[in-house]
Amino acid sequence: MTEVAVFEFSPFAENTYVVYDETGEAVVFDPGCYTDAERTALRDFISEQQLRVVRLINTHCHLDHVFGNAFVHRTWGLLPEIHRNELPLLEHYPATCRMYGIPGAEPSPMPRHFLEAGGEVSFGNTRLEILFTPGHSPASLSFYCRAGGFVLAGDVLFLEGIGRTDLPGGDYDTLIGSVRSQLFALPGETIVYPGHGPATTIRHEMEYNPFFA
Repeated sequence: MTEVAVFEFSPFAENTYVVYDETGEAVVFDPGCYTDAERTALRDFISEQQLRVVRLINTHCHLDHVFGNAFVHRTWGLLPEIHRNELPLLEHYPATCRMYGIPGAEPSPMPRHFLEAGGEVSFGNTRLEILFTPGHSPASLSFYCRAGGFVLAGDVLFLEGIGRTDLPGGDYDTLIGSVRSQLFALPGETIVYPGHGPATTIRHEMEYNPFFA
C-alpha cells in the first residue's frame, strides 16, 4: 500500500511529500525544508520509518519547492527529476532567492535526466502516472497514483483555489485548461495533495471551487 507523509516547511508554508510503500522505497517530492530544524524533521522521519529514498522529484521549480534539493542530494545522493522546461527556473533559483531577499539558500544540483508527460514514475510496488499541468509554472507536472487513489498536484489545484499565474511562465487560461483536462478527468474520489494547504478531492473541487463554477 502506498503511503503519503506531508511536512509543512519554510515561511511559504509549502507541502513537502514523502511517498513510500511496503517495500521501504520512498520518493521525496518538492523538498521545501529551509531551516536546520526542518531538514532534521525530514531526515528523522525517513530514518524512523526505515525508508530508502530512491528518487527526488520537483513538481515545478519555484523557490519554495526546491529549498531542500541540495540537502536531499547531500544526504541521499539524489539529483532532482523535473520537466525539461522547468530547467530555467531551477538555474535561476539562486538569483530569485536574492531578489526576494532570502538568505542562505543552497543552490540546487542540476538534473541528469528529465520527466516526460505521459510517462511513469516507478519505485517499489508503486506506479505514478505523469500528468502535464502547466499554467502556474511553464511545465508543472502532477503525479497520479491510480491504485492509491491520489494525485500530487503541486501548485496547480488547491482546496477551493488554484495556483497564482502572475509569476514568470504562468498563464491563467493554461492553468484552467490543465485542471479541466488533466485533473478533472480523474475519478471524483481522488485525493488531491496540493503544494500548500490541506488535501481535498477532485469531486469537491469540481463542485465548490469558485474558479470552475
